[in-house]
Amino acid sequence: MVWTNAIVQGLLTGGLYALLASGLSLIFGVMRIVNLAHGDFSILAAYAVISVAMHTNLIGGIVLVLPVMALLGYFLQRTLLNKSLAMGVLSPLLITFAFSIIIQNVLLQVYTANNKSILTGRFSSESIKISKDLQIGLLPLVTFLAGVIVTVCLHYFLNHSQLGRALRATSDDPMAADLVGINNRHIYGIATAIGLFSAGIGGVLFGMRTQFAPSFGPIALVFAFEAVIIGGLGSLWGTLLGGVVLGIAQGIGSQIQPAYGILAGHIVFIAVLVLRPQGLLPKQMGAQK
Repeated sequence: MVWTNAIVQGLLTGGLYALLASGLSLIFGVMRIVNLAHGDFSILAAYAVISVAMHTNLIGGIVLVLPVMALLGYFLQRTLLNKSLAMGVLSPLLITFAFSIIIQNVLLQVYTANNKSILTGRFSSESIKISKDLQIGLLPLVTFLAGVIVTVCLHYFLNHSQLGRALRATSDDPMAADLVGINNRHIYGIATAIGLFSAGIGGVLFGMRTQFAPSFGPIALVFAFEAVIIGGLGSLWGTLLGGVVLGIAQGIGSQIQPAYGILAGHIVFIAVLVLRPQGLLPKQMGAQK
């Protein structure tokens, strides 16, 4: 039962990693950009919710912050990132790296280096008793379900909406999409908006589950990136699977020795990268079925 509990807790943690990674996977699938500031945007959303919630409440903070994250993504894509796409693969990396540095330093100046968390009251300590030796925390369960719901919604959006089909067409062949009247710049902006919206969801739930600081953005990025690589670049279902595999690996590692949790996840990531570099469920975004 001890090992079962470790696997279950790892599975639930995997839902958080999938949430953090889904936007990263979408952005890469559409534009082939690795957003190095993705984790920092997640942490930015968590801090923003804390600030807004002080004047409203937690739900109000989330409702207000997430659309702002989407608008911020669209704005940054249309004003900076679109221009960098025409300058080679290195320019978007440098710009997103600059975003990362700027966000971390702004958060450090505004909120200091002290750890913070999003207070959820009794919700964070509530649990569901499965058996005598196994209990599932309500917050981790909600986080896992959120990861599944976001993946399902993105999958449905990409395959059953006109805008989603435009995203897939642009991912497959930007020049051909442009010839049939699809505004690639607008589509790229939409992709980044959705990416930061989902990153915001992941960041808020991350902030509910643990303490965080301005420097935690790169940590969130590492977990998200590992989930994407394990699952397969550009594959939404692969990203969900990658997050789950990473979470279970960390759960088993922590059960062996608490200090081995993160290390076990890194080992699984390296093993997948060496043995199956295309990922467990490789599929390009435009080929989602």
